[in-house]
Amino acid sequence: MGCSSCSTGKDGQPKGCKNNGTCGTDGCNKLTVFDWLSNMSLPNGSEPFNYVEVRFKNSRKEFFKNTDKLSLSIGDLVVTEAKSGFDVGMVTLTGELVRVQMKKKKAIIDGEEVYKIHRKAHQKDVDTWQNCRDREEEIKKRAREIAIALKLQMKISDVEFQGDGSKATFYYTAEDRVDFRQLIKDMAKAFSIRIEMRQIGYRQEAQRLGGIGSCGRELCCSTWLTDFRSVSTAAARYQQLSLNPQKLAGQCGKLKCCLNYELDVYLDALKDFPNQDTKIFTEKGVAYCQKTDIFKEMLWFSYKDDAANWHMLSKHQVNELVARNKNKEKITSLEDYAIENVVEEKAMVFENVVGQDSLTRFDKPKSSNKKKRNNNKKRNNNNNNNNNNNNNNNNNKSKNKKRPVKNAKK
Repeated sequence: MGCSSCSTGKDGQPKGCKNNGTCGTDGCNKLTVFDWLSNMSLPNGSEPFNYVEVRFKNSRKEFFKNTDKLSLSIGDLVVTEAKSGFDVGMVTLTGELVRVQMKKKKAIIDGEEVYKIHRKAHQKDVDTWQNCRDREEEIKKRAREIAIALKLQMKISDVEFQGDGSKATFYYTAEDRVDFRQLIKDMAKAFSIRIEMRQIGYRQEAQRLGGIGSCGRELCCSTWLTDFRSVSTAAARYQQLSLNPQKLAGQCGKLKCCLNYELDVYLDALKDFPNQDTKIFTEKGVAYCQKTDIFKEMLWFSYKDDAANWHMLSKHQVNELVARNKNKEKITSLEDYAIENVVEEKAMVFENVVGQDSLTRFDKPKSSNKKKRNNNKKRNNNNNNNNNNNNNNNNNKSKNKKRPVKNAKK
């Protein structure tokens, strides 16, 4: 958790901020900006920035002007202006960092579309807002049934009510353009509210709903990722990944955003590498590139007539041979330049580099008395068995001696 109010209280019970299921300091919410200027005072004669950032359901954030100069802090519920009616949201950022965020998101200061903050939310406003939030799942299910009955090729993924309960925004995804005029009429008749349909992409849908990725962590788009760059299969090819759509696709069904994280490093490393379709002309024949190892800076080539035998060359050797081909110099064979791929097995030696004590320093040393006792028992058992065998043999001999010998036939 991101704030101290989520720590453990008395008798092992969770402390909590008791803010109607939301975080009171906004430290536990996704896509939250840390206010590192909160403990710094403003210079003399300067007034605080009169805009605040307000978060609504999931990750939707907007900027509002604090015209009445209310003393607002992170986590306060406020009543904001809307196109029609009012909305209820939570303050997520105040001060000079709001100016930085507005500049980053290219929001216009003192524009015509900037809305204002009316007041801090009263208990009545919070109750109305909470009742609307409780109806969202039921209305979403009913809206999906209406869309299926109308045979519309769309998926309603989320519903967001306005704070006063007069309007609901339905977020949906679709491959093609959808004519939802009849859908709006049916939903307005069924729910008795104003309807607004808003189409979003599959990545935005995953951002709003959240989930766990194949790496075992929460989705990047629902925790910290704010901009969605286009991801292509070329990113997987540069990183020499297998083009398996089941492994490269994320929860949204599109290519994973993490394919772009290390792409720039691979592109920088591939600047000095020859192309994958590089050919080396030798007296034995033409050699083609079969494999590339970016980390070891090695390439494997094979002749056209003997594709099963690969010859390992370094990056510098390949560049040198290609340059000699351009100058029309003769190259006898790849065997003269090939590097033997010998793997030396080295014993793993773990050293105490940082000078830490052993983890087993408090354990009692295991005595070898048990081993000695077990060995003595085994020896005694063996001796007893040998003695028994010897006694049995002696008894058998004595019996044989005592038996009378039959008289031979006369």
